Amino acid sequence: MPVRFAVPGDSRGALNIYAQYIRTPITFECTLPTEQEFAARIAAISRYYPYLVCEEGGEIIGYAYAHRHMEREAYQWNAELSVYLDAAHTSRGLGKKLYGALIAMLKLQGIRTVYGCVTVPNKKSEALHKTLGFQILGTYHNTGYKNGKWHDVMWFEKAIAQYEPCPRPIVSIADVAPEQLQKILSSIA
Repeated sequence: MPVRFAVPGDSRGALNIYAQYIRTPITFECTLPTEQEFAARIAAISRYYPYLVCEEGGEIIGYAYAHRHMEREAYQWNAELSVYLDAAHTSRGLGKKLYGALIAMLKLQGIRTVYGCVTVPNKKSEALHKTLGFQILGTYHNTGYKNGKWHDVMWFEKAIAQYEPCPRPIVSIADVAPEQLQKILSSIA
């Protein structure tokens, strides 16, 4: 299954996957974005962080991306990860591969800690984070209201690099050597 960097033109395929979750508490977004809105999101995130899609038979079957965890400058060494898979392609190790590729790329950017936010219960996503060595930070109780019910979210974290004094600022994914990125993508295909 080829994995590559997403482009705004992938918005329709990725949006078809996201639409499978819009009526669930897996996402707290309540209205499905338009294709143009989704394309703009891909473009905005991709300027600085990795945004990946996985294909099978020319169709997007999953996508994953990283984005800034919090906005203040001192938080720049952190990133939050998200992964969405077509319902017919879950429980095949794809989420683990996509997360692994994101983490490897984020290390090259200088990220030190990655986070995941999971609406609970969600056994598959909880297991993904635990399998990859994430630690549970805690639970935000009754933090989102959707589908007539209050939902909890659990936060996970994982250190992916050393915390040395005087760290260099992180770099954009565009500033990482293309051959290093291609090596990561090739290793998970």
